[in-house]
Amino acid sequence: MLDNPPFDPIATGRAVIRSAIAGSLATLDEAGNPFATLVTIGLYPDGRPILSISDLAAHTHNLKRDPRASLLLVAPGGEGGNPLAGARITLVGTFEKTEDPVAAWRYALHQGKAARASALPGFHYYAMNVTSSHLVAGFGNIAQVPAKDLIPDYSDCQELLDGEKMVVEHMNDDHAEAIGLYATKLLNLPAGAWRITGCDPDGIDIATSELRARLPFPTRATTVGQAGGHLKLFAKQARSME
Repeated sequence: MLDNPPFDPIATGRAVIRSAIAGSLATLDEAGNPFATLVTIGLYPDGRPILSISDLAAHTHNLKRDPRASLLLVAPGGEGGNPLAGARITLVGTFEKTEDPVAAWRYALHQGKAARASALPGFHYYAMNVTSSHLVAGFGNIAQVPAKDLIPDYSDCQELLDGEKMVVEHMNDDHAEAIGLYATKLLNLPAGAWRITGCDPDGIDIATSELRARLPFPTRATTVGQAGGHLKLFAKQARSME
């Protein structure tokens, strides 16, 4: 029998973040008490969370007064039994309102049809600056993951980051069949209406209305051309398995 692979807190923490579509946001109320609410999230390419929240919400008032907050994200795994069976990570940091179009686009991509509320008047995007984290991923697999390790540095990958929207939209519009093969052949997932929800230097995120998955690149892509090469190779590998 093969031994279980060693616990990798950085990889596990990043995987939990990318698997979540919602989380528990804890802000500080006017009296300084913790105030927890449910929020939906999007992600920047490096995994920093993005919120779309209403000016009327209590947590928005709290963040405007004090930007410090924590965000609990839980990976799938405990829905049918023990709710503590899924890995979870608490991110600690601050939130800042942003007009960055990348935040709006990536939030919409991550949430799909559920992102429609973010277009309503009075909703604005807030990006999280993660300063620390606490990961629990099973018995004995507990770690404080520093933000510098959890959030990768993509400063050398600006060409790909600038071209991400083009890559994602091209793949979703013209290569839906290949994306489906990524899911079913390379990741052994059920067939469905799979789409790419992000293309960053380390891989792609794909999703249906119910499932989410990650397909890592074999090597880091810093340009659109390198990412495209990986995607073509994935398609070739997947078709060879039919």
